[in-house]
Amino acid sequence: MKLSGREARAFLARPDPARGGILLYGADPVRVALKRRDLIAALIGPKGEEEMRLTRIAATDLRKEPALLLDAIKAQGFFPGARVALVEDAGDGLSKAIAPALDEWCAGDAHIVATAKQLPARSSLRKLFEGHADAVAIGIYDDPPSRDEIEAEARKQGLTSISGDAMEALIALSRSLDPGEFRQLITRLALYKLGDETPLSGEEIALLSPAAGEAALDDLLHAVAEGQSGRIGPLLSRLGAQGTQPVGLCIGAMRHFRTLHQIASGQNPRPPLFGPRRDRLQAQARKWGPHRLERAIRLLVETDLALRSSSRAPSQALIERALIRLSMLAGR
Repeated sequence: MKLSGREARAFLARPDPARGGILLYGADPVRVALKRRDLIAALIGPKGEEEMRLTRIAATDLRKEPALLLDAIKAQGFFPGARVALVEDAGDGLSKAIAPALDEWCAGDAHIVATAKQLPARSSLRKLFEGHADAVAIGIYDDPPSRDEIEAEARKQGLTSISGDAMEALIALSRSLDPGEFRQLITRLALYKLGDETPLSGEEIALLSPAAGEAALDDLLHAVAEGQSGRIGPLLSRLGAQGTQPVGLCIGAMRHFRTLHQIASGQNPRPPLFGPRRDRLQAQARKWGPHRLERAIRLLVETDLALRSSSRAPSQALIERALIRLSMLAGR
């Protein structure tokens, strides 16, 4: 059977024990791995691997010894409970090795979980799982998580109270972060709110999102955009001590001023802004206006070309001069 959409999400959250084989496939290995982890946890519980109720079978080993999978699903473990035989990096070349195990599977045997890269509709492995009475195939696509999925993941991590602006921020971040980073963010937020019963806010997300790790660079760019030329030297020294290169500073500045230009031109920046950062950038964009922002971007493009050229001019001096010129332009 082929499952997709809501049916697939429901199955992954609460697998049908009558389905002995589950195939997960998709182009993004991170997304597939996360769904595989959730599926196995739902099948055997959080202590399943610790209790040796998870058997991992490498695709290369199964190709050499096709009987490995059948032996694994029929073997009896020392601990009671459901078991899983996991075949990772499966492909059409393993269809003939997996088919006998699916045919022999019966209630009480270990569930067969196979993961694969993107498979076309004509794939023999897909056809095997989709056409078998005791198996399902689920494609994992690059679609961002729905609001329901985000809320379910938050509840699982212990986040039960989320304000409206915080949920909007999480939805926006789910579309700009990869799935692993987004899940890590949810975990950090849950730890931050541990014992705190007040609703999660957009400001708290802004503090703990991956962008918070770039605080020093943000401080520098805000100082430039707000005309605080006296802060540029110390902030550049701090970033230099952290190993930030002049080309990286120039790229960051161009990204910042292009975002300001989008705001000043009435466009919606991507990824979306939220919380205090949004308010601050909107104020900067109003102060600069689209024409002066175009001049700023031209200056940064020229600086970037100079930094990448064979010029002997000190790169640190080049970027410092450009940023001070921008800050002076902001003060006009």
